Amino acid sequence: MPPISWLNAVRKGLLADIAIETAQRVEETLKKAGFEVSTTHVDVSSRESIDALVATATALGEVKGVIHTAGLSPSQSAAQNLLRVDLYGTAVVFEAFGKVIAPGGSGVVIGSQSSHRLAVDALSQKTADDLALLPPEELLELPWIKEIYDSLYAYQISKRGNALRVVSEAVKWGKRGARINCISAGIIYTPLAYDELTSAERGEYYRTMLGNSPAGRGGTPDEIGDLAEFLFGPKGTYISGSDILIDGGVTASMKYP
Repeated sequence: MPPISWLNAVRKGLLADIAIETAQRVEETLKKAGFEVSTTHVDVSSRESIDALVATATALGEVKGVIHTAGLSPSQSAAQNLLRVDLYGTAVVFEAFGKVIAPGGSGVVIGSQSSHRLAVDALSQKTADDLALLPPEELLELPWIKEIYDSLYAYQISKRGNALRVVSEAVKWGKRGARINCISAGIIYTPLAYDELTSAERGEYYRTMLGNSPAGRGGTPDEIGDLAEFLFGPKGTYISGSDILIDGGVTASMKYP
């Protein structure tokens, strides 16, 4: 759900989801709270669908904020399908909305602490630059990307790519007087996270990971929402092109147990 204080400022929001009924449930809740909200369908694995979303959004008025949360988890999809949604789709969303974002606007993408578990030398400078700068369609044609068959590794690469992409997009968005940032979230209690926590393949691993972390638990959606609210608000205007890790110390405990 969008940060409520931001919605208070703009009073108008567009919710997009591949499952339109999911967006409509949130729409009903927000409308009862007095907000002007509409919904539309989007499939972020499709450039055409994203372009249609942008057209719908701009028809409603200036685009002052973009919150991109769409993604597949390792337990939900095969590696190449995941890369098309999490890596390619996110790059297209950045590119498409970066052309229409209004002055003073802001964007936030939900990344993952999982990308921080990659070794510091997992990517060469050339590989990192490719993830940050190549046209979205070329990302999926990279030979090493086409050879990824492990869904967890695909997820980690995708989320690292999102964070790198934010760095390059911040320069473009800045020319329009706008900002964009990444929140690398830990395991947050959402339906996606429960798929991982109850997964036969990785569930026990994730539950142990949370238990061994400094916080000793997963996070709540409100905790991520509060950070997003700060990034959208007047006190966050000096932050752009950043990747902010919020995972209760999970990454710390895994690197230096």
